Amino acid sequence: METINIICVDDQQEVLDSVMRDLRPLTPLIRLEEASGVEDCLSLMEQIDDDGDFVGLVISDQVMPGANGTELLAKVASDRRFTKTRKVLLTGQATHADTINAINDGHIDNYIEKPWQQEKLLHVVKKLLTLYIIDMGIDHTEYMSVLDQATLFEKLR
Repeated sequence: METINIICVDDQQEVLDSVMRDLRPLTPLIRLEEASGVEDCLSLMEQIDDDGDFVGLVISDQVMPGANGTELLAKVASDRRFTKTRKVLLTGQATHADTINAINDGHIDNYIEKPWQQEKLLHVVKKLLTLYIIDMGIDHTEYMSVLDQATLFEKLR
């Protein structure tokens, strides 16, 4: 079975802890990783790729020291190894311009405002994981309990 990772990126540890807690129901089948910033995330992605594993999703805050979330997601989108990796901007401080740049440059798949609701975050993540698994041609049957069944049904019919 392939190892699929979700990387959560935020410079505030308490936010990372909350996201990781909210996504814990996925952990029997999906590996959750955390990164404290852009460079940390890119290093982690490199390591995951070197290990032959998959980065299914990157969930990033916008406002961080150094580079911001939009810049990170744009780098992910432009790396041929991660073209199918899904991207979420999870932030409470993005400006209208930041959001437009995230869509245009970062090719984000979803935008979630802080504070978020666990149910919404989990639903979005399951839907994006489902799309990633289908797009990558990974056998979805092993991941049924963490996939969005409506998306799966729609894509496979």
